[in-house]
Amino acid sequence: MVKISGQARRLRIYLGEASKYKGVPVYHAIVLKAKELGLAGATVFRGVEGFGANSRIKTARILELSHDLPLVIDIVDSIEYIEKLMPFLDEVVQEGLITIEDIEIIKYTYKDNDKS
Repeated sequence: MVKISGQARRLRIYLGEASKYKGVPVYHAIVLKAKELGLAGATVFRGVEGFGANSRIKTARILELSHDLPLVIDIVDSIEYIEKLMPFLDEVVQEGLITIEDIEIIKYTYKDNDKS
């Protein structure tokens, strides 16, 4: 096992599930672009309830089911890689919130020295 620690940046994008970009869900377009740019990874979290700037509550409760549940895309990488993604986000995020934080990371990886 290898333990790596250091400085990184966390990017969080808050948006609605129904947001589209060129006919594709915005969250999916962002994940694909992050992969294309070589970022370390991206995770999409689907909320069960929430509201944004318009104050409309969106919920997964069965009697009030929303077709636009809140989503959070979480990406952690170096400052350099996060900055590579920002121009794309300026293009695709039409309605939402983006937060950027400097963070300290500890990463654990398994490294088998017997493999090439």
